[in-house]
Amino acid sequence: MTRVLVVDDEPQILRALKTSLRGAGYDVDTAETAEQALALLAANPPDAVVLDLVLPDGRGTDVCRELRKWSAAPVLVLSVIGDEAEKVAALDAGADDYVTKPFGIEELLARLRAALRRIDAPAEPVVALGDLRIDLDKRAVSVRGEAVQLTPHEFALLRVLARNPGKLLTHTTLLREVWGRGYGEESHYLHVYISQLRRKLEPDPARPRYILTEPGAGYRLAEPAGVS
Repeated sequence: MTRVLVVDDEPQILRALKTSLRGAGYDVDTAETAEQALALLAANPPDAVVLDLVLPDGRGTDVCRELRKWSAAPVLVLSVIGDEAEKVAALDAGADDYVTKPFGIEELLARLRAALRRIDAPAEPVVALGDLRIDLDKRAVSVRGEAVQLTPHEFALLRVLARNPGKLLTHTTLLREVWGRGYGEESHYLHVYISQLRRKLEPDPARPRYILTEPGAGYRLAEPAGVS
């Protein structure tokens, strides 16, 4: 049975999530503090984590960052905080998704199922374009044989492009694939991350060869001109 750790300092939310998740067929452990969560994560690693962002003795982002040192278990962050910067901080710490309180339990369960499906997906291929090599299974990227370090969201964006080589992907498609439905219109987010990827991957970021812009439409990952 899939085991989920729920971390929240509000007893009412803990009880509701425990009941709902068990009703959906999950085995559930609970914690009310960051310290309790880290102890449970180490002693009995779960298959997924539902994690409140604000805890009595720390922040959920710190718990997520610590978990990411040794585990790829999906993390779904919950919080009353709706500020964009807080969402980015949680996602950059390694969270897989973000749900703002109050939330519908059916939406939370759907997002949890989606995160678990990504973990259970079969091994993905290596995409090679010119000097760029993207190992989707190992989450490894290199240019001319040199490893390139990407943040979780930089890699997530590159992965979506690499799964669709040569195909134009709209701004909305990329935003929703990487950040979720709530970011469908936040195109400035996408521009920032595309710029970061180009700085790391392109020989000349001002004249990109791999990540091409289709003005007003989106981006595509392409084979460099003159390379077959």
